[in-house]
Amino acid sequence: MAFKRMSGDSRRRQILEAAQQCFAQHGYAGTTTKRVATAASISEGLLFRHFATKAQLHSAILEEACETDPDLNRLLNLQPSTETLVFFIREMIGHFLAVKTLPNGDKGEKIRLTASSHLDDGEFARLLFEKISALIAPKFESSVEQAIATGDVMPVGISPFHLFWFTHNLLYTIAMTRLPERPTLGYPADDVLTRQLMEFVLRGVGFTPTALARYLDTEKNHDLVSESV
Repeated sequence: MAFKRMSGDSRRRQILEAAQQCFAQHGYAGTTTKRVATAASISEGLLFRHFATKAQLHSAILEEACETDPDLNRLLNLQPSTETLVFFIREMIGHFLAVKTLPNGDKGEKIRLTASSHLDDGEFARLLFEKISALIAPKFESSVEQAIATGDVMPVGISPFHLFWFTHNLLYTIAMTRLPERPTLGYPADDVLTRQLMEFVLRGVGFTPTALARYLDTEKNHDLVSESV
């Protein structure tokens, strides 16, 4: 079999895209390097030149899942504050609701991959969540702590770390209902659903009535944060 010569970066991208589809369809345990090579239309030997093991391939997908989002660096560079916390929650909601509206479908594939991991040995989901915990969750936690310090949020007896994961898991589950061609639940239109989720999460985090009234307007918060970047 003859293989088209590609640059190293292009070939790596080709392999990762094929691997992500295989993991989503067959789970971690059911995906072999041979299967990935076939999906990428390359030899297994050529695959090994880029990724020596399935674990390395798996790890590379995890890295991309967390670090290639174009909005991530902007979010992580914001100073911890109430405004950042509201912006963070708004962006999380937008991220998960966009699963069916983005043309490339990448987010849908990642959610399928994580879901299949939960039905398998959980390794992919576990490693992904560990990565998120290390990279993203600290900004949410520090912003909750700052919002408490300024009186915008009242402590609810739950650690900021768990508040982050409660929010993430809620939105992840809603995103799963949107994966089929016909959604499994009839939620309202995105603009209405976004506002409802904002209020639900902000109340759960512990926003005071005054702060809730001030920050619930997502467009106002978007403008506030945009000015601070």
